[in-house]
Amino acid sequence: MRAHNIGLIILAGILATLPLVLPNSFYYDIVIRMAINAVVALGLNLLIGFAGQISLGHAGFFGIGAYATAILTTHFGWHPLQALLAGAIGAAALAALLARPIFRLRGHYLAMATLGLGILIAMVLKNEAAYTGGPDGMAVAPMSLFGFQIEGEKQWYWLFSANLLISIWACRNLIDSPFGRALRALHGCEVAAQVAGVDVTRYKAIIFVFSAFFASIMGSLTAHYVGFVTPNVADFFYSIELVTMVVVGGMASIFGSVIGAALLTALPQALATLEGWETVAFGLILMLFMVFLPSGLVPMIATRFGRRG
Repeated sequence: MRAHNIGLIILAGILATLPLVLPNSFYYDIVIRMAINAVVALGLNLLIGFAGQISLGHAGFFGIGAYATAILTTHFGWHPLQALLAGAIGAAALAALLARPIFRLRGHYLAMATLGLGILIAMVLKNEAAYTGGPDGMAVAPMSLFGFQIEGEKQWYWLFSANLLISIWACRNLIDSPFGRALRALHGCEVAAQVAGVDVTRYKAIIFVFSAFFASIMGSLTAHYVGFVTPNVADFFYSIELVTMVVVGGMASIFGSVIGAALLTALPQALATLEGWETVAFGLILMLFMVFLPSGLVPMIATRFGRRG
């Protein structure tokens, strides 16, 4: 049995047994947020780790999904699933429209372009107060699937757990496909990939659209889970957190995204007792990771045991 299949089975076993040991709704909430961040980080890792492109505004697509479902269900009476799909298509369409001009850029120019995109989306969400509620945010209607309303931490836990497992399976199969091999080729050397017949710009655009679609869906589900949404969901700092999750867990590692998301979602809770110094401690821990484990946790462990992440 292949290593990634074993990893998926182990993760499924952990998710199945966690409800037996989680003491209250607070811990359910932390695990749910880990799963949310893990799925968004998975999509971002396809872009950064496998395709070798940077995005510093990815929270913008998360915000599009969150506000699409909030606005369409609240102001226009759409069904939550219709709103979720519309938000995902809208985010993907925006990514497709901007992908080719953005990915003609390289280095810090590309970083600044994606950063500007994220900031622009956040500004729109704050300024269009008639629909978004402005900086104060807005309430979101409950989520329903096939006539059943999802409520309570346990129901949301199982929904996000299933979503995480399906996302890992989908990403793993994508990476093992010819498309995934083309992504790794352009990450290694774009010139060599072009010589081998890879349409570099097209592949960059497709994976950018795919990762935006991922982020928007999770934004919509998160909005329904929380029941309230503010422009902070598209904040620049959340984009940086997502990139950090990818880097700490390990770029070009599927399970690295999951580990990085779990660690960086739980870490602020563990540091909360430091009363004002938690941000300093958080930054110090991240700096140490970058200095001593630049390849990330999972690739380091995989290298030591002779396996890929």
